[in-house]
Amino acid sequence: MENTKIQWHPGFVAAMNLEFKENRNDLIFEKEYNLNTKPLETDLLIIKKNPSAKLKNEIGLFFRGHNIIEYKSPRDELNINTFYKVQGYACIYKAAGTASAEINEDDITTTIIREGKPERLFKYLTQKEFEISCCQKGLYRIHTGNLFPMQIIVTKELEGDGHVWLKSLSEKLQKEDVKQLLKHVSGLTGEFDKEMADSVLKVSIDANKQLIREMMEDESMYESLMELMEPQLILRDKTKIEEGMQQGQKITAIRMLNSGKYTLDEIANISGLSLKEIKLLKEI
Repeated sequence: MENTKIQWHPGFVAAMNLEFKENRNDLIFEKEYNLNTKPLETDLLIIKKNPSAKLKNEIGLFFRGHNIIEYKSPRDELNINTFYKVQGYACIYKAAGTASAEINEDDITTTIIREGKPERLFKYLTQKEFEISCCQKGLYRIHTGNLFPMQIIVTKELEGDGHVWLKSLSEKLQKEDVKQLLKHVSGLTGEFDKEMADSVLKVSIDANKQLIREMMEDESMYESLMELMEPQLILRDKTKIEEGMQQGQKITAIRMLNSGKYTLDEIANISGLSLKEIKLLKEI
């Protein structure tokens, strides 16, 4: 599937909700927030309900009252134009009618999140005498002078279990990454958390179909995948993913038949086999 068809941004918003799960009651998440009456919007606006609330996730240590966040998918470019665009968002948010005149400019931050480190942007900013500091792996602060403070999050450099959601928004996941993601999904109990996790999983699967296909060939991993994910998320567009792999389709259908959890129509839809073929397999 082409990168342009992967819905990265819903997965990003879901990942941020899960990153700040422990402080969700302290925050307001406004996705695709309209900055003005015209169609101009930032990917995510996070507002702290209580300015004194202490956020446990390291990304939130930088936050103030109003935090404008831009997400760049793995193949999106992050350059100086993006830098100033996000600064412009903050200016509009402060000045336009969408934000209260009582919001102090010192209570606004900007954040850009991307998988890879923007080396050329950092080089350019350094040449322009912007100071860049790395407070910990993956978290870079841009000291902007009179502009709004900015942090750039490089997700592939982040460490710790708390960032598994953002790190899973990648086209380059390894088996261990998927195992960690599944482990975290299995630990969720709330319905809202599970819905957010489904959104992250959807993106991860779309972006790493070859890896998921390989993992499904492992009996133990196949069971884990089937238990923790909706089959339609794993095997969606099965006929396209495994075109010409008739044997793989049969294996999938047999396993679903053996589980006793699916109707023949569901098995046919997911495996890509015809109802006639499914019935023949059932008789074996």
